[in-house]
Amino acid sequence: MKRKLSFAVCVAVHLILVLNMLYVKNVQAENSYTVEWINHKVEVLANGYVLINDTIKVEGTPPTDFLIGFPYRYGGYVLKCLAFSTVSPAQRYNVTVGVSLNGRMGFYGVSVVLNPPPDKGIFSVYFLLSHKLLSQSATNTSLFTLDFPAYPSLTVKASSCNASLVLPSNAKYVSGTVPSFNYANGIELQSFRYEEATVTFTLTTKEIQLFTVEEFRREISISPTGEITVSDSYYIKNQSPQEISSIQVVLLPNASDPTVEDEFGRKGTKPQLVDAKTNCYDVTLTFAGRTLALKSGESARFIVKYKLPSSFLSKSQQGGETIPLQMFQNVKYYIKDAWITLTFPEGAKILDLSCISSSTDVTYGVVRDVFQERVVLHKQGALLLDTLTVSVSYTYSVLWLSFRPTLWTWALATFACALIAAWKKVKAPAKAVAVAVPKVAVKVTPEMLTSFVNTYEEKRKILAEIKSLEAAVSKGRIPRQRYKVQRKTLEIRLATVDRNLNELKGKLRSAGGRYADLMRQLEVAETEINEVEEGIRSVESRHRRGEITLEAYRKLLADYQRRKEKAETTIDGILLRLREESR
Repeated sequence: MKRKLSFAVCVAVHLILVLNMLYVKNVQAENSYTVEWINHKVEVLANGYVLINDTIKVEGTPPTDFLIGFPYRYGGYVLKCLAFSTVSPAQRYNVTVGVSLNGRMGFYGVSVVLNPPPDKGIFSVYFLLSHKLLSQSATNTSLFTLDFPAYPSLTVKASSCNASLVLPSNAKYVSGTVPSFNYANGIELQSFRYEEATVTFTLTTKEIQLFTVEEFRREISISPTGEITVSDSYYIKNQSPQEISSIQVVLLPNASDPTVEDEFGRKGTKPQLVDAKTNCYDVTLTFAGRTLALKSGESARFIVKYKLPSSFLSKSQQGGETIPLQMFQNVKYYIKDAWITLTFPEGAKILDLSCISSSTDVTYGVVRDVFQERVVLHKQGALLLDTLTVSVSYTYSVLWLSFRPTLWTWALATFACALIAAWKKVKAPAKAVAVAVPKVAVKVTPEMLTSFVNTYEEKRKILAEIKSLEAAVSKGRIPRQRYKVQRKTLEIRLATVDRNLNELKGKLRSAGGRYADLMRQLEVAETEINEVEEGIRSVESRHRRGEITLEAYRKLLADYQRRKEKAETTIDGILLRLREESR
């Protein structure tokens, strides 16, 4: 019995020693790195948002998941977080926000996946925090107070830490829990440092204004001759206690001849250049040609239009033209919702579309109208760190330059022929008129219009029944044999209706005037619906194959649905007009 007990005790002791050795080995492996230094910069952006930049130098083998954070109270203000190699900014790292700092309470943590390890062990982590951390005095509007995390919170000690506030050069320190804007230089940063801070400063310039850019829409149009015009539409909301009558915005590089308009297209005061290096302009808010003073909590929309040099266009490898543009370069304000549209000349064909972005929340696609193609991009939450570069290659034939003039020529020729025919009809003898009238034109009667409208409605009803039948068989509600019989019956009815409808269309078209124009509009709308339905099928097929994301799939479907609804509204309006004329 004693031998068994001694043996059990011996085994237990050896097991404890082995486990202890493994634990120590794992701990040593996890802590096989040190933080040589960290630079903590807190910058206030132009519209009051707070951008924190923590640049870290790691010695040794960095962990796969690097943990960094700050006091938990600031977690509710985090809007965005991203990380990348400082030496190679193109190397982005995946981040997971809202994690625990090794189980410590009171911290808001972020996990950075350092795979592959950063070049020279240096990487940067950026946090974008809400403008609500910056308050402006209502009685002294040049007085600001910033609430911010004084130091980053790490799970290991940092040998050296520099910490500072980045503010405009005209800002003056007043008071705070830190002694100055540059409040730490080469200090040792202990692990799990927890320190909240406030700083009050004065600023008399417009370099910081409390407002939000709720929506930003940039429309870039390329003319047949290669001229590039840009229209930047801003929808802003004043978050400041004082009135705002002007703000500073950044235009694309090499912009020229900028003008500002209100949301109804009425021009205002010409924008003034503030910084040629960043292409920053001071824009006066206008409404109906007068300066608009935006009160606290009020919103306004304004548009900045300008031109870009044709040198932005270059020859592509496919033989067409290429336009590469960096969309948010030098933009030092946060944009909640950004839409970018590139419109090409009528007849241009897009050969290749490339979108290089630092984030994955960008959706884009090609929208094809009857004679024109557009590229539409959407991004939620944009600032200068989002490197969004769009490059589009397209081909264009100069023969399309004569497209519109030719249409006008045909229209004028048709109108002239109609006038000549009417003049001859009046001048010709009565007997000749009696014989010629039936051959020259068709008289439109109310019965003909009623028949056309009813026949068209019957066609739409049959098409709806076919779609309903397809949905039923796909869900297994009816047998496939029954589906084939019913579909065959509907297709026979549809062929008969189409034949009658084409005859009526021909009569109305030959009647000329507004009836011919209505038939042309009807055919354009029908063509649009057919193209939209084809596009929807293509998008659904691409989504099933995994070629596009779910968000891009939804955006493209929504755009196609809007185009379809617009075309259907046009058809409804034509039918309603014909029905009214038949009474």
